[in-house]
Parts: sequence; structure tokens; C-alpha cells
Amino acid sequence: MADPSYPIEGQIVLLAGTQASVPLDRLPDLLGKVQTYLRANRATYDREYERISGPREADYVCAESGHWDSIGTELGLSDRERDAVRRAHATQFERDGRRLDRSEEFETTLEIRDVLAVSSEP
Repeated sequence: MADPSYPIEGQIVLLAGTQASVPLDRLPDLLGKVQTYLRANRATYDREYERISGPREADYVCAESGHWDSIGTELGLSDRERDAVRRAHATQFERDGRRLDRSEEFETTLEIRDVLAVSSEP
């Protein structure tokens, strides 16, 4: 189950934090901070990027490669923090691809795009 402030499941949060060497008690705050940013910029994302509907409470924005670097810079995230957030979003996207029986398509998307999980809740 995802935290209501961001559309990433708890198991994925643990995995992403461990892989990126970010303290697990810090990652939920980072994901919440990023989700606030994504929601605030939703109109721009809707206009400029492809959107993929997820099977749960998230839609996915397919941004250009390197977009996470821009978000990290704007929000003042360290490289490890940015990597943990990026991993969490990408891993949730992969998991939802399996749920939709679209694994191959979703994996290909991750090879060429940065994927952002944006809560479909207001």
C-alpha cells in the first residue's frame, strides 16, 4: 500500500532507500517533497509530456532523460537522495507494468525516458 502523500508502495520505498544508501526514515519525506513539486507542476506535465495511466492511484509522466537531475537540483536533493527517489518511481513503474501485463513496453520506456509517478489524487 502506498503512503497517501505519494504513490509508491512501502516495499519499493525500502528497496530504493537501501539501494541508494539513503536512510529509510528520510526517504518518505523526500518522496512527499517530490510529490508536492510534481502536483504543483501538473499542468506543465500534462501539456508537455506523455502520460500513462497506472492501475492504482498514480499516473506516470514520461519525461526526457535527465529530468530527475533537474528536479533534484531545483529541490536541493543530494545525488543519493535524487537517485533514491528516481529508483522508487522507476521501480513502481516496472511493478505496475507487470500488473498491466505490459512489462516489456514499460521497461523499454525506462531505457529512454525518466518516469515520474504522479498521484492521481488532488
